[in-house]
Amino acid sequence: MEKRRHLSTFHIAGFTYWDGCIVFDQLKIGTILTLKREEDNKFDPYAVAIYFNENKLGFIPRGSNKEINKFLEQGCNELFELRINRIAPEEDPENQVHVILFIKSCI
Repeated sequence: MEKRRHLSTFHIAGFTYWDGCIVFDQLKIGTILTLKREEDNKFDPYAVAIYFNENKLGFIPRGSNKEINKFLEQGCNELFELRINRIAPEEDPENQVHVILFIKSCI
């Protein structure tokens, strides 16, 4: 079994502005999501987008993305594992999906 450590937990920033409502019914606790640098983002030079398949769900919150962006810039995409750990449809849309970010062992 691959070793991993908890790195961070957060709500997906900007969830209401992207494809979250299109795929919301497909999202489940434990679903693996993908991280992609968004180097051309005019609002945040360290933006890291979160995807479910080809659907953009939002971003890692601005205060938590700088170091992760640097690792992704260096090609270390496989270092991270991002999973949904809470879904709350009754919450405000910006707080409906909570995720946990793991850092995986390099050994």
